[in-house]
Amino acid sequence: MEKIDVKTSKRVELIDITDRIQAIVNKSKVKDGVCFVFCPHTTAGLTINENADPSVRSDIITTLKKLIPENAGYAHSEGNADSHIKSSLFGPSLTVFVEDGQLALGTWQGIYFCESDGPRSRQVWIKISEE
Repeated sequence: MEKIDVKTSKRVELIDITDRIQAIVNKSKVKDGVCFVFCPHTTAGLTINENADPSVRSDIITTLKKLIPENAGYAHSEGNADSHIKSSLFGPSLTVFVEDGQLALGTWQGIYFCESDGPRSRQVWIKISEE
């Protein structure tokens, strides 16, 4: 298992980590297999989405803030209940095929770390399994 460090700078942020994960795939020398990506945090998650137009990220963040506002009278006493809800929508893990040594993503797809309670220092865990 490999771990990558992710430093976030905003409370809610989507950070493209595709290249960092591809570097781990390259290092593994696995040609065909599966890449498992896991986020071990309860207020952050992962998603695959468009990485060509940065407005997609800002639209996702704007919509999350509208749908799940920061201070909406939640029962959770730490003041970050909205962060737990947002991370639950994204989920903690992704599975991506590895084909010919490359992450098998669509033309416009990238892998994003989804911060909901930043800024923080986080980790993402990656495991590559060979076919």
